[in-house]
Amino acid sequence: MNNPKKSIYRIIFHNQGNIIELYAREVSQNSLYAFVEVGDIIFGERSKLVVDPSEEQLKSQFSGVKRTYLPLHAVVRIDEVEKEGKNKIISSSDEKSGKITPFPIPMTPPTTD
Repeated sequence: MNNPKKSIYRIIFHNQGNIIELYAREVSQNSLYAFVEVGDIIFGERSKLVVDPSEEQLKSQFSGVKRTYLPLHAVVRIDEVEKEGKNKIISSSDEKSGKITPFPIPMTPPTTD
């Protein structure tokens, strides 16, 4: 029986003055208006010799979370990738250096005529 490989997504978003990079298997925009739904967040296996503090902080922050909902205006980018990488917190100083620019338009709900 052929088991299709499940997609992996890299989600980059703003959160509390920092940029967060997460890897997940589920991304959609259908449950809540103006929110991106992220599920099945991937955390890689840990080596006991090398510990990444930002990934450990994210692992702690998202422990027990089945799904998280990100405001659409906070999302910088979503990519479908071949394999997962390290989840990380990117310093807000990187944002000030011009490496990351927030999405400039406000979100308004569609009107029904």
